Amino acid sequence: MQYIGFDIHKRYTFYTQMDATGQIRRQGKLTNSRDALAQFFGDVAEPARVVIEASMNWYHLYDLLETLAIPVTLAHPLRTRAIAEAKVKTDKVDSTILAHLLRTDLVPAAYIPPREIRDLRELLRYRAVLVRLQTMLKNRVHAILLKHGYECPYTDAFGGQGRAWLGTLPLRPVYQQALQGFLAVLDTLHAQILDASRTIDQEAKAKPLAQTLCSLPGVGHYTALLILAEIGDITRFPGPKHLVSYAGLAPIVRGSGGRVYTGHISKQGSTWLRWILIEAVLHAVRRPGRYQQIYQRLAPRKGAKLARVAAARELLTTIYWMLRHAH
Repeated sequence: MQYIGFDIHKRYTFYTQMDATGQIRRQGKLTNSRDALAQFFGDVAEPARVVIEASMNWYHLYDLLETLAIPVTLAHPLRTRAIAEAKVKTDKVDSTILAHLLRTDLVPAAYIPPREIRDLRELLRYRAVLVRLQTMLKNRVHAILLKHGYECPYTDAFGGQGRAWLGTLPLRPVYQQALQGFLAVLDTLHAQILDASRTIDQEAKAKPLAQTLCSLPGVGHYTALLILAEIGDITRFPGPKHLVSYAGLAPIVRGSGGRVYTGHISKQGSTWLRWILIEAVLHAVRRPGRYQQIYQRLAPRKGAKLARVAAARELLTTIYWMLRHAH
């Protein structure tokens, strides 16, 4: 059996290939092209296992290894550093440590969702990026209005009446060009967002679990699918506290001298899950019910921000039990 550790970077990958006794067979640098990686694994005659650290660009390597039926372990970066912290940190050292940890079965593995879930995540994140771009461009239009002292007389400057009003503004050519350009790009973004939203609605209607989550206040098709995609297999969480911790919503707890101190939330784990839960709670606390009660009880003492986080933890706990009972 060969154990191969990959330290992946943006443009290249450093590898260490090790045998069962811990002897290094090969070390070197590869470009991140699919052809170079396929050629490398074509030269691996014996059965092999591979470990890669979870990073931004591990997807293409994992997809290739999945096609070649080579077992892959995705190492959790924070836990890996906790086990094997090195004073000398180079690509060569990192790939060697990964190979050693894999050979001794000490790799703290991260969850790898199936391809269907990975594709769903990409679809949902794609729409989120489009919406953020749309917001950014709308802010640029508002900036042009502020520079000229104009205030839109309509609720929505980008609705039918608002767009007609924008077209009547006497702006200098440079600002007129910018305004018309921003509006043209906004039209394109709007069409792309609608197209992505239709696909998301179809996906949500086809998933019973998504429909179940939509019964919660503040949860629609997009929110339900994003929650499901970020959680993945609910059985990998022994209890709701583990899921709350995965979302980065659990407070940091430190103990010293017999005293326990509770700090801010950890913000470690799924950034997307934490974001969508806070977004859902913004709507949920406006409706009578459990989440509104939590918010109203805590907001006067702790502030609105901490009250929303507490309501988000309660919402995620509810989601956990709904998914476990439906499993």
